[in-house]
Amino acid sequence: MYSQKKDSVSSGKKIKTGQIDDVVMTGTIKAVSRSKSPVPVEIYSQKFFQKNPTPNIFEAISMVNGIKPQLNCSVCNTGDIHINGLEGPYTMILIDGMPIVSSLSTVYGLSGIPNSLVDRIEVVKGPASSLYGSEAMGGVINIITKNALTAPKFSTDIMTSTWSENNIDVSTKFRLGKNAASLLSLNYFNFSRKIDDNKDNFTDAALQNRISVFNKWNFRRQENRMASFALRYLYEDRYGGEMQWNRQYRGSSEVYGESIYTNRVEAFGLYQWPVREQVITQFSYNYHTQNSFYGANPYEAIQKVAFIQTYWNKSFRKHDLMAGLTFKKTFYDDNTPGTLSADGLTNQPMNSPILGAFVQDQWEITGKHTLLLGYRYDYDRIHHSVHSPRLAWKFSPNPYHALRFNFGTGFRVVNLFTEDHAALTGSREVVIRSDLKPERSVNGNINYIWKIPAGNRMLNLDASVFYTYFSNKIVGDFDSEPDKIIL
Repeated sequence: MYSQKKDSVSSGKKIKTGQIDDVVMTGTIKAVSRSKSPVPVEIYSQKFFQKNPTPNIFEAISMVNGIKPQLNCSVCNTGDIHINGLEGPYTMILIDGMPIVSSLSTVYGLSGIPNSLVDRIEVVKGPASSLYGSEAMGGVINIITKNALTAPKFSTDIMTSTWSENNIDVSTKFRLGKNAASLLSLNYFNFSRKIDDNKDNFTDAALQNRISVFNKWNFRRQENRMASFALRYLYEDRYGGEMQWNRQYRGSSEVYGESIYTNRVEAFGLYQWPVREQVITQFSYNYHTQNSFYGANPYEAIQKVAFIQTYWNKSFRKHDLMAGLTFKKTFYDDNTPGTLSADGLTNQPMNSPILGAFVQDQWEITGKHTLLLGYRYDYDRIHHSVHSPRLAWKFSPNPYHALRFNFGTGFRVVNLFTEDHAALTGSREVVIRSDLKPERSVNGNINYIWKIPAGNRMLNLDASVFYTYFSNKIVGDFDSEPDKIIL
């Protein structure tokens, strides 16, 4: 974790805070001192999660206040992550600042991110669409992976549970000369014991057989310029259902079972240009396929997401300016009505490019007041122009108190069948009565931090209130007609 010692001055008297002032990335994209950031960012290191060992990020994040991983299906253990009470699709999951976790992978992919990859996790609760675009309405979870240059040469972690959940993490690094290092990590998770403690003839937890391979390269360059590149592959075989189910019943109605095969490839990286100004390009790509049966109902889907972003950062006087351009292209296809043409006769996959631009100014008005103004413009060929303004203000009268206010708007393009599990697993007919336009919201939150010195330690009191207003929230009607889901 990046950190720096800091002395603070308040009311003309020098105060030794004696604490570590962390450097955070998520709230403003660039590295900034946590105490100076007008956006409240929470940091959780790997040591925090080691206090309660878990095999993956989905389970580990449950220890963070205000974040709730939720299982939406007791049969196949579909899960998502809620922030400030908002459902999982409103939470953006990043890996090294990249939108790697696409909508299809939120259904099962979150449990496929092993803790062995994690250096730290940064959490922003509240609106972040002005920087990150669609899906960042409730907040952002940025999973920052280990740096190959500083990672240990070899590490291993083996864990099991009383339910025979077995998890193995092995990683090693090697160098190519003085300026390049590679980190290679292997994760294997297996849970194959059928358990039915409540005697309902259904598995109490989904059986899983999962492997993940991760390789990351970091490069040391002149003038501390950054460069990195990473690849990850994930395969998972997941099943839940009646106790007597086995693979020969896959796709039949004779014995009920939900069987999901997942294949996923990710690539992402960062490059700082060799120019006098600070110009950085980030890029990512993910390819995700799902082959599944919910009883006799097949669900086959493929999603490909390409993303590239270039931003420029310049500091002068009391202003820290940032401007950037982004391009994101999403391809999604499945065998549901969600990707049929308007007449319902031909397949029409979603192929959605979104071009965006953003600008942001962080203005340190005085030593006590910091103001952040941001604006983002996105253009989608179907939904056209989307505007996302942002305002953040921090008041800190001394090193021990900080009040932050954040306001912004958000939007999200809905992928119904990747997110609404009931639409896949139920026997109801799905009726879409009108075009599904992007969801829109206005978000605001107030955060107060009080640091209380206690000898050589520091107690932290952190309180937040938040409010979200939706102008076009898509909610399924499950009650009007028992045999239908109406949207």
